[in-house]
Amino acid sequence: MISFFLSLVVLSIFQYTILYFKGVVDAVLGMSFVLSVVNHMGYASLVGLILVPSFNLLENFRPRHGFIIVFIVLLLLLGVEALLVTYYCAFYIPLGADLLDYGFTDLIIGASNSRGMLPSIILAALIMIASFLGWYKITSKFYHHINKMYPFTIVLFSLFVATLFTEGKPINQNKTQYLGVHLFTETTGRTYYNPKEEFPLVRTPNTEDVLGRYFELREEKPNIVFVIIEGLGRDFMGEGATYGGFTPFLDSLSTKSLYWDNFLSNTTHTYGVIPSLMGSLPFGEDGFLNLNYLPNKLTLFGILKNNGYHTSYYQGTNSSLYNLDNFLQSENLDFILDRSGFGNGYQLQIEDAGGSSWGYPDKELFRKSMGLPKPSTQPRMEVYMTANVRSPFLLANQESYETRVAQLLIDRNIDEEAREVIEENRNVFGSLLYSDEALKSFFNIYRNNHDFNNTLFVITGNYALESPVPQKNALSSLHVPLIIYSPMLKTAKTISSISSHLDVAPSILALLNSKYEIKMPKKVAWLGGGLDMQSDFRSIKDIPLIANKSGTMEFLHRDKLFFDGDAFEIDNHLNISGALGHKGDLGRRLNDFMAMNVYVTEKDKIIPEDLAIFPFRKEAFENNEMVWLNSVFNGSNFDKAYSTARNFAFDKKSDKALLLCRYILSEVPSHLDARILMGRINAWEGNYSESVRILRACVRLNPSYLDSYEALLDVYFWSNKTEAAMRLIAHMNKSEIDTSAISSKIKRARQEAKKKQINTFNQKSFKQKEEGTEIALSNNK
Repeated sequence: MISFFLSLVVLSIFQYTILYFKGVVDAVLGMSFVLSVVNHMGYASLVGLILVPSFNLLENFRPRHGFIIVFIVLLLLLGVEALLVTYYCAFYIPLGADLLDYGFTDLIIGASNSRGMLPSIILAALIMIASFLGWYKITSKFYHHINKMYPFTIVLFSLFVATLFTEGKPINQNKTQYLGVHLFTETTGRTYYNPKEEFPLVRTPNTEDVLGRYFELREEKPNIVFVIIEGLGRDFMGEGATYGGFTPFLDSLSTKSLYWDNFLSNTTHTYGVIPSLMGSLPFGEDGFLNLNYLPNKLTLFGILKNNGYHTSYYQGTNSSLYNLDNFLQSENLDFILDRSGFGNGYQLQIEDAGGSSWGYPDKELFRKSMGLPKPSTQPRMEVYMTANVRSPFLLANQESYETRVAQLLIDRNIDEEAREVIEENRNVFGSLLYSDEALKSFFNIYRNNHDFNNTLFVITGNYALESPVPQKNALSSLHVPLIIYSPMLKTAKTISSISSHLDVAPSILALLNSKYEIKMPKKVAWLGGGLDMQSDFRSIKDIPLIANKSGTMEFLHRDKLFFDGDAFEIDNHLNISGALGHKGDLGRRLNDFMAMNVYVTEKDKIIPEDLAIFPFRKEAFENNEMVWLNSVFNGSNFDKAYSTARNFAFDKKSDKALLLCRYILSEVPSHLDARILMGRINAWEGNYSESVRILRACVRLNPSYLDSYEALLDVYFWSNKTEAAMRLIAHMNKSEIDTSAISSKIKRARQEAKKKQINTFNQKSFKQKEEGTEIALSNNK
């Protein structure tokens, strides 16, 4: 096995040498090569684990038989690896599941007839044979007792497990293992789907307007404000709540609203609610936001923007978590606020035991958002995501809120089991009180807006808090409230029929289209069919669900819930009865949905590109570019990738720095430092107009990030645009941005203005357009 592993290392050296002389990688024996050695070690250990038992069995049956067979198997595996390495060096992509489409023989014949692969194959084969035989002769001298290998399986297993935690890219992965994994996934995974139609979800929009009769809409289109409350489950609010009394404002608001008390979230993933609520979208295999490439889609963001709405999203945490920023930017929102955009004057959430803060608490989020300028001539769609009802449940005035929890336990008649849970988790229920209080203050501020009376508020939870508050059954973590409130509401109503987040977007659009005849897409691909308005309990929908963090799928078919291979009945309180036994029809429905779900998301078959309002085109890289990128960046730490790009830039390797920055931004569009570096590199190369365009976009993306202003002031100085620099300074002053850290840059700009006799006190408006681009806090186009 040692000679097998060392031969794999030699093949890896062969690969990197070929790529180096082709100019694709920068070095042969770099960090990427080291990672390839580690991955080969894991593969060799796995092969050893598989072969050792067979070797011992054959050796016990007849001596030398085990040795000969294992020797031949290892030689064959090395031959396969040599072929796959040669294929990779020729085409810069590893051979994967596409083998099923063409066949191994066809691929090898085709490859050998192109790009001079045949000499490379022969060379690789010779190197492989010589290496294996040579290493065997060397290692056999001190490792000839091969029949004693069996205890060594523990070591092999440990090495294999260790390499599972090593991130790999195609360039440094074992090519045989890569092929095997992809073939296994393709043939045994839940991805097989034989569609009758290329786009199985596409249909003509025909959702009935079930909301219109409840509202006295005005002539102007209404503002639509979504508030998604982290961890808000039905157990916490409304009549009959198990742990009720800690959301008094929401309890009161629900009695003046359309209120669904048997409503379901479709996923327990923190931000998984956004694709479901905004777009009625399928999940993908591991959540829509975790897809490698976002497929074309239609959402409320895009459709309402196409109808003149100003679209915005607000949260106090990092929007790049779970790739949410990719989704938001793919819908071309006008403004996005996250943790990076708060600036001075706002207090972060209390740090946890590890010294980190999740972000800005709910009151600060609402205070910041309500202080931002908003368009007065457009209807608005605003989405708020709160963050306080989640671990570690830390508040600035923790003791005060926990004291209020204790007092509520005294004042309210709560059953003993619930009382015990509340007493053990006062921090959780204190966070509920805080979040409810923050929402109340948000509404009080909003009432002062001139268009409050023309606003629809949609309030829901992203999922029901799963821990540390116990859940009673498999549906409890998805049981959340839905409230639709507006001063235009004619009558309040409690609705006990079951609907889900997938039904909201179709119903909101049906309401607007019925009144205003908005520009609706010709075709849609909603998973939901619209909200059920039946007051009494009923369940008439098919609703797919992801009920836990591991991604286990459930399926609600009318009043039957299918999960864990069995079917259960549900009642009017979403309690689950005993198992009904395996139900083939429900299992088939779930399997059909899972297969379709993977097909439409991975194959970009939700809607055709020509139907998407904002077609999503992720930047494509050439195969040789991807090989180089994988050789210099392995893993998912894009801050580390940025540091690498910056080093390339400082070494005057601008092309490589720009390529790496482009790759970073294709994966993390909100990575401002990479954008700023691209702006600086363009300026260093003399491309001042492109540099200004990039850096002004950075200012719009995050109006509080000082590095963008610093870089822009430098570019204005280098390009002799003193007036533009003074307008930028005026903008910073008007926006109350703390500029003390870049005071030297500002001083330099003012000195230049003085030399040129530019009046620094009578500058043009900071909203004045320059080179076709406007700097405005509310513009994020």
